[in-house]
Amino acid sequence: MQIFVKLVAVVSKACGMFAALLVGSAIIVVCQMVVMRYFLNESTIWQTEFVIFSLVAATFIGSPYVLLIRGHVNVDLLPLYLGQRGRMLLALLASIGGLAFCLVLTWAGYDLFHEALVNGWTTDTVWALPLWIPYISLPIGIGLLSLQYIADILALLTGHSMPFAMEAHSPFEGE
Repeated sequence: MQIFVKLVAVVSKACGMFAALLVGSAIIVVCQMVVMRYFLNESTIWQTEFVIFSLVAATFIGSPYVLLIRGHVNVDLLPLYLGQRGRMLLALLASIGGLAFCLVLTWAGYDLFHEALVNGWTTDTVWALPLWIPYISLPIGIGLLSLQYIADILALLTGHSMPFAMEAHSPFEGE
């Protein structure tokens, strides 16, 4: 089980690096687009779509890394006032709820990707990018986020992770 948690962490870190590369490539393409349009007075065909799809893909594919490092917004008022057992229960409930949502979204994303692939959907622009290419980031990213949720749940259940990344004792306990 510990091997699974560590393997998922490695995959999540790789997703974070890939997402950073997507954001970096989008920045480079925006700079190229500015030069093409405003300095060389040339038209741009693929740049806007590339940037949009790259940033969306970076969001989905980077999400397992964000969960791994606890980079998401976390309202910790309630966990601060709960004891260790209450925090554990709340963390498990939140993680299981997040996992359920991600599994449904992964299924719906795969269905969208498959429909675009089978039906040959393309964008309505001159570039005519096959839509399965940007759509694949949804089931991949959220599917890997589901794996990260499973790893987090296992880490909580085995005591390898503290709920809400808090210390064992609340600052309010013992007052």
